[in-house]
Amino acid sequence: MLNPILYSVLSVFLYMSVVFILAWIKKDNSIVDIAWGIGFIMVALLNFFLEPGFVSRHILMTVLIFLWGSRLAAHIAVRKKGKGEDFRYAQWRKDWGKWFLIRSFFQIYMLQGLFLLIISYPVILIIHSQKAGIGFLDLLGILIWLTGFFFESAGDYQLSQFKKNPENKGKIMTQGLWRWTRHPNYFGETAQWWGIFMIALSVKSGWTAVISPLLITFLLLKVSGIPMLEKKYRGREDFEEYAKKTNAFFPWFPKKS
Repeated sequence: MLNPILYSVLSVFLYMSVVFILAWIKKDNSIVDIAWGIGFIMVALLNFFLEPGFVSRHILMTVLIFLWGSRLAAHIAVRKKGKGEDFRYAQWRKDWGKWFLIRSFFQIYMLQGLFLLIISYPVILIIHSQKAGIGFLDLLGILIWLTGFFFESAGDYQLSQFKKNPENKGKIMTQGLWRWTRHPNYFGETAQWWGIFMIALSVKSGWTAVISPLLITFLLLKVSGIPMLEKKYRGREDFEEYAKKTNAFFPWFPKKS
């Protein structure tokens, strides 16, 4: 496992460094959000081709990561088209002043690269396992992953359609999957990585891969996901009313007023 991990570390370092240079040229650090999903695809494909033979579980894992990463990158690219730097990165550009470049390299690109590697760990573990065949845990993991993929992709699509309607400008999305959870896309992304962890339990030392879904769950629940997004709406009467009725993360029936 040592060489695949070293190759993965090196590839992610080079990849994030190139993205950093492109962002510096474009003066837009938010392109790293598009690069995020593509980075996972790169790690999966690298390890897939490093491992000789075509084992069904290796193919399954590579396909799942390709579907997730390409959809996410395409969605963010379309959403970003014609817009400038995301407000989070623009604020850091102001706050960091003369240290902006060096802090961007380490606090955005290298930090995200580290997270990418940790979250990719079950993918690397699964692809380099020689255990053949698809068992119960694999099927359960696929079911969880598909549920997550539905919530993330459908939630993103519903929100994008909502925003396209000029009548909804300034309003909060509360329909479709957003009626059952305030963040169906974040729930979906987390569920996908728990599904991948379930598949990892089918291979040797698979339990160690729990670090991956734990990290992505922590990031989305406590750091860069829900807290950062809801900070924008906190204090608004319509959002506070919505928050009283609707779970922040796990989908559930809306509470009655």
